[in-house]
Amino acid sequence: MKKLGFLFVLVFFLMMVTSSMAWAGEGAIDTGDNAWILASAALVLLMTPGLCLFYGGICSVKNIVNMLMMVFITIAIISVQWILWGYSLSFADGNWMIGGLSKVGLMGITPDSVSGTIPEYTFMIFQCMFAVITPALVLGAVEGRMKFGAALLFVPLFATAVYNPICHWQWGGGWMGNFGVLDFAGGLVVHVCCGAGALTLAVMLGPRKRENVKPPCNLPAVLCGTGLLWFGWFGFNGGSQLAADGNAALAFTVTNEAAATATFVWMVCEYFHKGKPTLLGALTGAIAGLATITPASGFVGPLGAIQIGIMAGVGCYFAVEKLKPAFGYDDALDVVGVHAIGGTIGTFAAGLYATQLATGKDGAYGFFIGWDMAGLGQLGIQCVGIAATWAYTVAVCIIIGLVIKYTIGLRTTEEQEDTGLDITQHGEMGYHLELETVGTLKR
Repeated sequence: MKKLGFLFVLVFFLMMVTSSMAWAGEGAIDTGDNAWILASAALVLLMTPGLCLFYGGICSVKNIVNMLMMVFITIAIISVQWILWGYSLSFADGNWMIGGLSKVGLMGITPDSVSGTIPEYTFMIFQCMFAVITPALVLGAVEGRMKFGAALLFVPLFATAVYNPICHWQWGGGWMGNFGVLDFAGGLVVHVCCGAGALTLAVMLGPRKRENVKPPCNLPAVLCGTGLLWFGWFGFNGGSQLAADGNAALAFTVTNEAAATATFVWMVCEYFHKGKPTLLGALTGAIAGLATITPASGFVGPLGAIQIGIMAGVGCYFAVEKLKPAFGYDDALDVVGVHAIGGTIGTFAAGLYATQLATGKDGAYGFFIGWDMAGLGQLGIQCVGIAATWAYTVAVCIIIGLVIKYTIGLRTTEEQEDTGLDITQHGEMGYHLELETVGTLKR
């Protein structure tokens, strides 16, 4: 009887384990995954206030409030846009180009709705934070010369006509993801997208007057902003695995390695080019490394990440110091050189260094693994994604810019720019310094 009882208990236990395993495979929520992605969403949200400090500290003292306002207000605008139609256009069932309208206003989504191993609400709010920071990044290029009202109009138009379609292309079931383009956390969707938009706006607005180009007003704020961005980027890249597993840990690790490498490499480049390393240069290098590793963060190992960091430090430094002066566009806070070029390099490097283990594709390609036709083919696929994102973003941003220019106007007046946008657009100052005359800051 004891043996029979023991067998009965054993069979009952095995049945319970088997049934629970089967239930777990049927769209069950993993509480560990859910907790990690919710935390990651909070980390990515923190990046936008971090960007406020980073951009605001680099600005002229008479434009810091304007920059803080433009960046911070994207949280309010996009959080609403994302709920109303942005999430649906990005992730609802649609076609190769754009998502449908079945999830407008989050219709049909309940606390019981599941996306993979997490609630769909968790997935939605995590992706919302990516949508928030992308147009905020664009606005760093237009310091000191874009109307605040124009910025308020640009943000939702850019999100709807540029970010939502490209997000759908790569992550929402559109053509780019199906074509096989690798973009783990937003090299194309976020960084090339915002950088190409920044270049378009900077060219359409035209350059600032030389006398209005001022040195950074607060380098300690830039340092604090960089620290918050670096901290938040662990959620940005690590959370993009959408699970609390080993690949999330890999993305977390390589994010740090690439950023650290690019920081040092930028400093070395600056030393040999200008004779002195600067704090602003090292901080810019860190952001360049973070942007460049983003598309490859779930696909490469630590050695590949270090090499990508070297590529970021050298490539983005060259773009900022040589390409910008050569072409003459006034990208005030180097959005193009850091994000567009970094995102382009990183997306290409995702194909160059991606491992078979990380991608799950046949054939081995990447650093220390060996080259074959699969590797060469992946590089070609990456180049198609890069070219399509650049071309589409520039074309649509030209249309958006023209619409704003011929309705409410893009650029402030020359007098407003000379006085500063803090006073003329917002009626307040970031720093209450002694005034020589009304509206003119004594430096």
